[in-house]
Amino acid sequence: MAAYQLAPMPQPIAIFEHLIARQTQTLVIKEKLFDNFDVKDLNGAPWLHVEAKLASMHGRKKIYDVTGAYLFDIVKELFHWHTTFSLKGQNEQQLMQVKSSFALLGSKATATFTTSRGQPVSLFMKGNWLDTSADIVDLATGLVVARIDRQLFNAREVFLGHQTYHLTVAPGVDVALLVAMCICLDEKQNEGGGACQVM
Repeated sequence: MAAYQLAPMPQPIAIFEHLIARQTQTLVIKEKLFDNFDVKDLNGAPWLHVEAKLASMHGRKKIYDVTGAYLFDIVKELFHWHTTFSLKGQNEQQLMQVKSSFALLGSKATATFTTSRGQPVSLFMKGNWLDTSADIVDLATGLVVARIDRQLFNAREVFLGHQTYHLTVAPGVDVALLVAMCICLDEKQNEGGGACQVM
């Protein structure tokens, strides 16, 4: 995988400030058994753990940081025209919403949230036609905050249905939020099979 260097953000884009990338950070998001994910850096150091709730009709996933502290759930919302996911924190407080939009080729989605400093943010994700890569752009500045690349047709994917993603995050951006957007992409692809209409 090619190494990307992304420009630092003029202001932090974060809800979880302790998870802000201090430099361009590339993470490997690897799907495990039962729809769980491990998130590690390129040296194998853990960053996050994603645990699926198998009995949930909303496909709920719980996100924990490296210390095991709970951060939020990713929940698929029902009764929306376009596929929509929410990040919900303690007491079901909505932290972020990720909503798909129609695309003839590739995937599109918009994530909206308010940072820990009270700043409203909209991030736009657009994938290529095979959904092997996607850029996530801050709509306020036009800067790329992250890039997602996935390995296409590797052996684990073919036989086990497990994806591996490389997520490169710009300095000044909350890693956990971008990992969540990548997992929403994976969920939508699992739902649609092949090139899909979101993230």
